[in-house]
Parts: sequence; C-alpha cells; structure tokens
Amino acid sequence: MTELAKTFDPASIEQRWYAHWEERGLFHPARPGAEPWTIVNPPPNVTGSLHIGHALDNTLQDILVRHARLKGKDALWVVGTDHAGIATQMVVERQMALKQDKRTNYTREQFIDKVWEWKAESGGQITQQLRRLGCSMDWANERFTMDEGFSKAVLKVFVDLHKEGLLYRDKRLVNWDPGLGTAISDLEVETRELQGSFWHLKYPLADGTGFIHVATTRPETMLADMAVAVHPTDERYATLIGKMVRLPITGREIPIVADEHADPELGSGAVKITPGHDFNDFEVGKRAGFKASDMLNMLDATAKVAQTADGLIPADLIGLDRFDARTRVVALLDEAGLLERVEDRVIQTPYGDRSGVVIEPWLTDQWYVDAATLAKPAIEAVRSGKIKIVPKTWEKTFFNWMENIQPWCVSRQLWWGHRIPAWYADDGRIIVAESEEEAQREAGEGVPLRRDEDVLDTWFSSALWPFATMGWPDVTAHPHPSAASPLPPSPDGRGKGPAAEGGGKGEGDDPIQLAGRYPNDILISGFDILFFWDARMMMQGLHFMGDVPFKTLYLHGLVRASDGQKMSKSKGNTVDPLGLIDQYGADALRFFMAAMESQGRDIKMDESRVAGYRNFATKLWNATRFCQANGIAASTTRDAPPATLAVNKWIIAETVETVQAVDLALADLRFDGAANALYHFVWNRFCDWYLELIKPLLGTADGPAIGAEADETRAVAGWVLDQILVLLHPFMPFITEELWHAGGARDHELIVAHWPGADARSLDAEAVKEIDWLIRLVSDLRTARTELNVPPGARMPLHVRDASAQTAERLARQAAALARLARVDVAEGDVGAGGAAQVVVDEATFVLPLAGVIDLDAERARLAKGVAAAEKERDALAARLGNPSFVERAKPEAVEKARADHADKAAEAERLHAALARLG
Repeated sequence: MTELAKTFDPASIEQRWYAHWEERGLFHPARPGAEPWTIVNPPPNVTGSLHIGHALDNTLQDILVRHARLKGKDALWVVGTDHAGIATQMVVERQMALKQDKRTNYTREQFIDKVWEWKAESGGQITQQLRRLGCSMDWANERFTMDEGFSKAVLKVFVDLHKEGLLYRDKRLVNWDPGLGTAISDLEVETRELQGSFWHLKYPLADGTGFIHVATTRPETMLADMAVAVHPTDERYATLIGKMVRLPITGREIPIVADEHADPELGSGAVKITPGHDFNDFEVGKRAGFKASDMLNMLDATAKVAQTADGLIPADLIGLDRFDARTRVVALLDEAGLLERVEDRVIQTPYGDRSGVVIEPWLTDQWYVDAATLAKPAIEAVRSGKIKIVPKTWEKTFFNWMENIQPWCVSRQLWWGHRIPAWYADDGRIIVAESEEEAQREAGEGVPLRRDEDVLDTWFSSALWPFATMGWPDVTAHPHPSAASPLPPSPDGRGKGPAAEGGGKGEGDDPIQLAGRYPNDILISGFDILFFWDARMMMQGLHFMGDVPFKTLYLHGLVRASDGQKMSKSKGNTVDPLGLIDQYGADALRFFMAAMESQGRDIKMDESRVAGYRNFATKLWNATRFCQANGIAASTTRDAPPATLAVNKWIIAETVETVQAVDLALADLRFDGAANALYHFVWNRFCDWYLELIKPLLGTADGPAIGAEADETRAVAGWVLDQILVLLHPFMPFITEELWHAGGARDHELIVAHWPGADARSLDAEAVKEIDWLIRLVSDLRTARTELNVPPGARMPLHVRDASAQTAERLARQAAALARLARVDVAEGDVGAGGAAQVVVDEATFVLPLAGVIDLDAERARLAKGVAAAEKERDALAARLGNPSFVERAKPEAVEKARADHADKAAEAERLHAALARLG
C-alpha cells in the first residue's frame, strides 16, 4: 500500500499516468477473440488547438471507450487530424509573409513541401492537448487525411463516383471568398448583422410606357441583372409579364417574368433577378429558361467589376471594387432620376469565417457530387432505425435537410489538399483517373494533358473517415485493422497510415465488415456538423461499404458562456479548457462536462461547478486516505465479500444499485444521469454515511479494532472502494488510477480492470431498510437541531412515541450510532414540561425536549420574523413574474433569475414554517 499525500494535486499525477498508459500500449486494442468496439474521433484541424467544444466532445467519447474497455470489449478509438485545406494554407502563408515571402514565389510542389515541413514542426499541438484531457486514443495508429493510404481512398472514391455519374463538373453559384480566392462551404460562412441600406429603384419599361419599381440591398449587381420577377397572381403586373425592361447604365433589355419567388406583400412586389450573383435568383433564372452558361457574371475572383459576356458595362466601372462600384452605380442612378429613396435597414451579411471579408455568391465552374441520390439510402437508414439518432428530436431536422439537399460543391481553389484527379485535353475531353499514367492511357499516347488545379473540399475526404482510417481499399492479412503495426512515416514526415482487411464493395450486396470495425458502434458529434460531416459519412459509407458507418449518432449541444450566449472570440467570452485543467485538473473538467450533458440541451459554462467537482475529487482522495489509515486495502475479490452487519449489507446493496443506475444511464447515453448517480453515491452514501457509520467498527484512538466484525467491515469497505474507482474511471481516469494503485499490490492497471457486476440476488432488503431508516432519522434530527439553533455540542434526550416493535428493535441496535451522529440518547418516560421539537419518521414520533436548551420565546420570534421576510420576498417576486410586461420585455436571464429566486424564497418560507410548527 502506497501512502497518499495529504493534499490532492492533479498536476502531479496526470502527466505521469498518461505517459504510463501510452507507453504500455493500453489504448491499443489487443484482446483477440473479444467483441470489437469502435468509435472514430471527429478529426480536428491540424492547425487547431483545444477549445471547450473539443473538451465536451472528446470527454463523452472517452467515457464510452473506457467503459467499453472495462466491459471486456476490444475497444478501438480511431484518432487523427484533418489537413484543413484553407486553414493550413493560411497559416503557412502568414508565416511566409512575416519573412516578406509569399506562396506565388514558389512552384506548387515547393509550397506543398513547405506545408509538410510546417506540419512536422507545429501540426501536433492539438493531439498533445487531447492527451492532457485524458483521451485514451489509439495513438499507435494515428491517421491524417493526407496520409498516403488515406489519399488513395480519396482518389478511388472520386473516380468511382465520376464513373457512376454521381460526380460531375458544372457551372453553378458558390459561396466565393474573395479574400482567399476560393469557394467555401456553408459551414465556413459567418452571418453578421450590419447596418445597411435598401435602395428603391425605378427600371424603365423598354416601350417607354412607364416604370417598374424594385428594391435591393446590392444595387451594384444591377450591372448583371437578367430579369425582373413578379408573382404570377399579382394583378398589378398581370399585363406586364412578358414585356421588356431597359436597364439603366447598361441599356440591357431584360424580360419581366412570373415567378412565385416574388412576394406581393414585400415592397413593390417586383424583384430584380441577378442569377449570376444570388442563390435565389439563380433558381429563378433556371426556371425562366436561362442556362447557367448564359448567366452573366460581373465580378472577377477578387470581387472587382469585370465585363459581362454581352459587353454592356461601361468601361469606367471595369476594375472597381464591388463596394466602390456600389457607390458609383447609386450616384449614376440618382443622376438619372431613377433612385426613389434609400431606406436604412439591418442587413444579414455573410462573411468568410477565416478571411473576414464579405462572401460573394459567384457563378463558376466547380465539381459537384449528386448528393440527392446518395442521400436516399441515408434517409432510409435513419427512418428504418438502422442508424439511431440521439436525441431523436434531431431526426426531423435531418430528414428536412436531406430530402431537400442540393448538389455538393467539392472543389476548392487551393494548393494544399487532395488535388482533383482530372485532366483536360485540348479537344475538350475531361479525363478522370486515379493517376496521371491512367489518364494518359485513356487520352491516348502523346495527347497533351493539363491537370485540374483545384483540390477537394476537406469534408469530402473526412466523409470517408470511418472506413478509410481502417486501410480501405487495401487488403491485408491482419485479423484486426487495429492490430496492424503502424507503418513508419516516410523520410519527409508524410504518414502512410495502416492497412486493414477489406476492399471495395463485396460480392453481391453483402456489406464489408473490415474485421468487425465497420460499422462503428457510435459516433459522437456536435449537432452543428450533422450535415457537413455526419450525413456525408452516411452517404459515402452506405455507397462504398454497403452498410451504415455507425449504428448510433449522438448529437450533443454547444458549450455556451455562463449567460447563455454563444462563445466567440469577438465577444471575449471564450473559455480555455487548458486553463481549467491547470487550475482544477482534467478529472474535474471531464466530470463537469458529463454531469452537465443532458440530451438535447446546450451547456452553460460554470466554473464554480468545475471547482465543485475538484472538491469531489478531493473528497474521494481523503476518503481513500481514511481507508488506508484504518487498514482498508485493495479488494481480493470481484464479488461482494460475505457480510453479516446491517451497515455492510446496506453499502453492498447501494453499490449494486449504483452499478445498475450507471449501466442503464450509459446504455441510454444519459451522461448526466450516470455522473450524478456516481456523485450521489460516492459523496453522500459512501463518504458521508458509510465511513461515518463504520468508524466504531474500525477502532479508536487507542488502536485498530480486531475481530470478525472489523475484518468483515474492512473487506467490504475495500471492495466498495474498488467498485467506486472502476465506476468512476471513465469519467475521472487520473485520480482513480492513482487511488487504485495506492490501495495495494495490483496485477493490472485500472484502465483494463473489470467493470462491476450488478448481482442483486444475495442482498438483504431488511438490512437496507434499517440503515435507510437510521439515515433519515439522523438527518431529520440534525435538521431540527440546526433550524432551532440548538448548540452543536449539546447532548439531548430522545423520546419516542407510537413506535412499532420493529422501530424499537432498530433503536436498540442503532443507539450507539444515534448517540454519536445525532448527539442524542434514547430516553424513557415522559418528555416533561416545556417546548419540544418533534420529528416524524415512518409511524413513530421522536421528541427532543428544548426546555433549558434554547430560549423558546426568542426562537419563536426569530422564526416568525424569518417567515414574514421570506414570504414578503416570495410574494414580491411572484407579482413581478405575474406581470406580462416584465416576462415579455426583460432579458431572458433576468426572468430566469427571478424564477429561481422565487423558488428559493418559497422553499425558505416553507422550511421556517415547519421549524416553527415543531416548537408547538
């Protein structure tokens, strides 16, 4: 047995134990014949650092993988990082800029070499931070989305989808980031509310008979207008549909078309249509018969005005920045008398989350995936229950998005990433192949080929994560993908990744199982990437593996600031999880995350709760030190030791009940339920009650107790403490491993111990009832003494009325415990004159004479005054909450606080009333 330090210091144990686990390979699945259990980590950006959302996401995953490991499963947690095309290229270019250097000074290959150099030097920050959190990932097989093996899978998927007609090149609108010079996904667009303007314009009818009125927040786009839309049922414009408008400035004639996009109730009911620069207008344009190839584009890649295909934009506007062009266009319209008025308005404006510039809908040629076709099997998998979404409330959102899914733009205008495997021949052919050699063979010998300059969206590659991380599409003889020795990195530091058993689609429709690792058992993800990653894994997994990528999808909420606002650097309300770990320890932060994770709800950050769970860890530490001091050592049995004493039978039953509660909670993915069951059992039942109740059985200051009862109690206490450590380990791995080894010699680490059983067959119900009765009685007596200001050291007689024979027997057996814990002595005879406090437990009334102990009149006056004050505040708060003006107009946090204060004052008034009633 190793003597524990007097003070619990997380920092002194966390790094030591993590290094020990990793060096011993204890995160690596190595249980031949055991049931495989697999989870993949959402790969963080290689440029990233641990934020509070990562802390939540990875804590929940680690709880499940450690639990599976303790349950005897061959648990694999796949870990890796995403190459993060845009973010990584930006980081490297910024570093180059500090040296007065830039990307375009190099060839593409030279720049990519610089990115690999950066990754080798600085790309592992977040993986080290995940270790600090305690994540038990299989680092021996760490993956990277640009590994040679993973890249092979990406190329195969692209080529196969193209061959099947599910991936194609098309001209469509994209979110274009002029700062980065690339298309970006919706996830990378940040909407901000800005004070802007709404310009009301007059467009002349071409026949000179009048005007049609339109309004816009982007007047410069009129340079590429191709139509004006009105609602087909709007009688005001019925005679104008089909007529032409002559645009100011350009002189272009455009038609008035009927389309339901125009809202008769909004403005004039007529809408200018610029299909090359607005997503809604693009769809209107298609319905009006415009081909994408014919739609006008008035901006270049840097958002400067470019000449349209019809050459009608005046030369003095060409080359202007879009916002300078806006000013000039408005001035020209005003000069022509066509600007009716300008209305101030708050505008929802899209910004690039990395570049910080306004995003432009831009018409360009890109590569697209037919997401609608791939979505159908995924929709059916969720609808049939083959994929279970937790919480189930997210299913409606999932179906709504998937059933209306748009083509997925998968090309990006970058140098860093998976380069698109497409080559262009001078005769207009586009050849898609996994290698240049294959493309050349298909094109014909000597035919000049030019490779596509673009790379793939990182979501395209990460969508393959559940099976490409297992080595697909290569085939090896390894019985488990995780059992394969990791391939060493190549000399330039570029990982190859492990191979795995499996291949493409199996014969017929049989799904490929990748040695039991596919499908994964569960995926844990933030709801914010449900469509960007989770749904795309479903689509790609079902298409290429013939089966779902995971059986269960658990979607957790966001970690918000303490006031409920979304965290953001601009608001200055972000929380650094590493700072919390430094202050309180990883175990405390992890337990906070688990205890607060309630399905379907966001988490409000509360540092005081984290501090409270640090206190919880300290409580367990001190309880273990108490056990050490009293000869309680590591248990020698997995089953509960034999017990004859009621208190030992009771704690065994409480342990079994807690195991059952935690098992049920984790099976239902109720992390809060599991954490709170453990907290209540450890703090309240074991530390506060059991250890107090057994103190007389363990000895006194004169020395330890000996005999059968003492031996039994030490054996039971050691067994219970072991069960606590195992149950708590998934939530608080560091302190539990430390305490596990401090208890005595062990033949294995706690991380690979056995999960407790929940065998309730030998439990003694009567013993459980007796100790529960004792706890209720002591608690009520302590409450009565406290409420009535009885001096803590005062010993008092305890009289009992209407006691049954069973209660009398319990009183006799537990008299010593009552004397020690409640400072009362069971007395015979009448209570005597004077006031008394009464406590009712079951059928019996327990009476504490108060004469000579407290000033009864003064106590009555004190309690009555307290009741009046509490009721006054309670009623004032009730009146405020009953005022609709307050509830509707006050800030939500103010209303919530008022409700909490009202509940507190109502409870206080009720408690003081009860105390006053006890005085008679």
